[in-house]
Amino acid sequence: MKLSVHFTPFGVAPAALAGKPVIVLDILRASTTIVAALASGAKAVLPAPTADEALKVAQNLEKGDRLLAGERRCLPIPGFDLGNSPLEMTPKAVAGKTIILATTNGTPALVAADPARPVLVAAVTNFSAAAAAGRAAFEEVGELHVVCAGRERQFAIEDAYVAGRFAQMMLAGKRRSKRALELNDSAMVALDLVKRYGARWSVPIAAGAAARDLVRLRFRADVQAASQPDQYDIVPVYDDRRVTVSTRG
Repeated sequence: MKLSVHFTPFGVAPAALAGKPVIVLDILRASTTIVAALASGAKAVLPAPTADEALKVAQNLEKGDRLLAGERRCLPIPGFDLGNSPLEMTPKAVAGKTIILATTNGTPALVAADPARPVLVAAVTNFSAAAAAGRAAFEEVGELHVVCAGRERQFAIEDAYVAGRFAQMMLAGKRRSKRALELNDSAMVALDLVKRYGARWSVPIAAGAAARDLVRLRFRADVQAASQPDQYDIVPVYDDRRVTVSTRG
């Protein structure tokens, strides 16, 4: 069995992911926002790598049925309906809508994972549900990739720590198994972060540059919301350029 963590999607060959199960996470904030939107009744989230691409996608949808959302440099994109805050994704705002989302790090990571199957969207807020789905895929295929969005093409501690928590869940009981187990170097580093911080979600999530930027821009509540485990029991799945809620039992 092979478990790989990637601290950014850049440099990950599409062939390495093709047909393999992948967990994608961007804790601050895209994957947390996607989970909140779908839990609040959004029909689907369409990730776009850029704001311009999001506008092009929007042209193909009825205006009353879709919402443009996203951020650049942590701030809402001018002219878009919503930013990239999970707290904006209320039932009143998004229920029944298709959300076209463009973010700096998270949506490009989802697009990069397109060759994989399935692509699970994970956050702290749906941790247990996503971990269960990831473990089932890991057991079935014998391989799993955890892809972190990172921050501006670089390592982000909040993503790496949560990747380590997912790796920990995948490996529970495996070290005593007779099946060979292979971890890449990044997976070992992610697990070491878990050893350092333990079960304190909020501490490593608040420690990084992304959290500091969000606090400076008065999004402290988003950082706190992204640190709350198991608020939802849904597992968003990215397939055919859209994220919807998995109906697999």
